[in-house]
Amino acid sequence: MAEQYVFRGNAYRHGEALHEWTAKREEPALEPDLPIIDTHHHLYDDERRHRYLLDQLMRDVNTGHDIITTVFIEASSMYRKEGPEEERCIGEVEFANGVAAMSASGLYGKTRACAAIIGHGDLRLGDGVRPVLEKLISAGNGRFRGIRFGVCWDAGDASRFGRYQLPPHMVLDPTFRKGFAHLKPLGLSFESWQFHPQLSDTVDLLRAFPDTTVILNHAGGVLGIPPHDNKRQQVFETWRKSIRDLAQFPNLNVKLGGLGMLYSGWDFHLRDIPPRSEELAETWRPYIETCIEAFGAERCMMESNFPVDKQSCGYGVFWNAMKRITQNCSPAEKALLYRATAARVYRLEI
Repeated sequence: MAEQYVFRGNAYRHGEALHEWTAKREEPALEPDLPIIDTHHHLYDDERRHRYLLDQLMRDVNTGHDIITTVFIEASSMYRKEGPEEERCIGEVEFANGVAAMSASGLYGKTRACAAIIGHGDLRLGDGVRPVLEKLISAGNGRFRGIRFGVCWDAGDASRFGRYQLPPHMVLDPTFRKGFAHLKPLGLSFESWQFHPQLSDTVDLLRAFPDTTVILNHAGGVLGIPPHDNKRQQVFETWRKSIRDLAQFPNLNVKLGGLGMLYSGWDFHLRDIPPRSEELAETWRPYIETCIEAFGAERCMMESNFPVDKQSCGYGVFWNAMKRITQNCSPAEKALLYRATAARVYRLEI
């Protein structure tokens, strides 16, 4: 049997079981002609997380929304089995580039998957990361845009969501910053994935590197599980202050999404039937609107974070929720939020 992960008394759903659960709640697509760049999804095939490859992604994408292209984000998937440890991550970019080539054939539908690729490079190598970054660029065949190095740390239950055993203030480490300094000269961006109590470290990083393009993942990583549970308003106020502090840096952009992950502490995954988009919109609205107010639509972009956020809802329902939240935005603002900001940041020709 595949490994099961238990969270709040309920097992994670994976693979077909997860798809069958989300299929219990389907909705007609709102604003079906609104072009969308999905700026954050993963692909993998392993025993722990099960299979989510191009076929599964396209099955989710084909729910009536106009998903014109997607951005692949690293997930420690398809690493090389052999070779220097620090270079095994190149296998993931080779894999994503192959998927992009498959999608570009048009045989899998009109959506161009993985048109931009974010890989992983170990910035703890300091100056030693540069040759790895150069090889990642080559492996991306013109699609490679930057790296993500998740620095998630928390003293509570959220620690299980981090992929690496890291100290609490990784981005302040001098060797890490030596590695980080190589991104801008190579034309690469940095995906910042951390939890909301760590956002002051992100402020410090941005102050030190004002010219490197940085993308804040998952609206800043809001936690709602122990010891942050039963403190929703307190957490929101702490998070909101950090978001407003971060907005001062013009090189920072923010992804609106990732709130369906289990560490946010909602109960959607515990239900027999997934929530309606109206309920998701009501729950997530304060976070999405705060980001838009702080950064402006020109520095905000939408992310599905699938299949991770699939623990809370289906793909089509997710986009309906986001469209409900932004229904009062102007056409120009919607164009930025759903397409133009992403096209600028990820250098996509659309």
